Amino acid sequence: MKFIHIADVHLGAVPDSNMPWAKERQNEIWDSFKNIITVCNQEKTDLLLIAGDLFHKQPLIRELKEVNYLFSTLETARVVIMAGNHDYIGARSNYLGYQWDEKVHMFLKDSYETIDLPDINTRVYGFSYITRDITEPKYDNMELPYIINSHDDSHTFQINMNSEDNYDFEGHERINILLAHGGDEKSIPINRKKLLGMGFDYIALGHIHKPEIISKRMAYSGSLEPLDKNETGQRGYIIGEISEDGKRGIDIRFESISHREYKKIIIDSDQEMTNGALTDMIKEELDKQGRHHIYQIYIRGFRDEKIHFDLDAIYPLGHIIDVIDESHPDYDFEALYRENSDNMIGMFIKQINESSNQGELNKKALYYGIEALLGARE
Repeated sequence: MKFIHIADVHLGAVPDSNMPWAKERQNEIWDSFKNIITVCNQEKTDLLLIAGDLFHKQPLIRELKEVNYLFSTLETARVVIMAGNHDYIGARSNYLGYQWDEKVHMFLKDSYETIDLPDINTRVYGFSYITRDITEPKYDNMELPYIINSHDDSHTFQINMNSEDNYDFEGHERINILLAHGGDEKSIPINRKKLLGMGFDYIALGHIHKPEIISKRMAYSGSLEPLDKNETGQRGYIIGEISEDGKRGIDIRFESISHREYKKIIIDSDQEMTNGALTDMIKEELDKQGRHHIYQIYIRGFRDEKIHFDLDAIYPLGHIIDVIDESHPDYDFEALYRENSDNMIGMFIKQINESSNQGELNKKALYYGIEALLGARE
């Protein structure tokens, strides 16, 4: 059985809403979701798992219709969805009563349900958020029933297994998958070790936007697109396949799909650095790493004390969201002290130099203090 696992799509979100490329980013989230449908068809996927936060907030009817149309174009895949903490099913949610395409199945309650897909020999377990915050570790007490006799559905037992090993599934008639959303204090704390020991063939996790393969039987897919400047690195989906021979095995891998990434560029300054040289270095890095990405620029090191970097001139060079100047003027403190021994600047230098704490914090205080005092004098 081949599946694709996604989460935290956040349709309707507008990353970098105050930047000129905000509308592009909003559209790219939809485009990445459309690309997932294409991948499902190309891979002849049996199942598309959506582990919460398909939408950034309560979906509008027109948004549900757009998504449902896309689902209707799936050629082989069924869809199982849960609502997460962003698109939770409130009392007036448009999820309630919405008629999905026949391929689509959604958990609508906040208690455990199962969705049986007999034609692909699969059972999906899960529930949806009906409030934004759930602080209870609801996944800790799950019990996974295994059917021993298909003629007696009440005959069940509980096993624990090492999630990294294949195992004999005699009597384990269905592939069992858990769809889950959480992992922090406000959104269902998760005990990973306990969850892995519950016997699921695969656990599709959502809520944490950074992709992470915890085990070959449990993973966070991460978001399809990075949603703010702190979400550096690749974003995409998990594709996997569960075998149904005597030893049930699973293979999963992460695939990147995002249109762009948030990246950091660190420029090391020295006493020879000018505004022109700084601009050229940034342009070179943008060309090397890709001009379609979105950047935070950090300037570090020392600079000539008479040079002040023009940060406003850097933003137009590309998709630059922040410019942070952490450089320090390369002061000659001995010369400054000799010239100012009888005033506040000299007194400040003497006090810092005579301090018992000569660590990095003290050094920064000296630079910042002198910069402020010299600026006040000007």
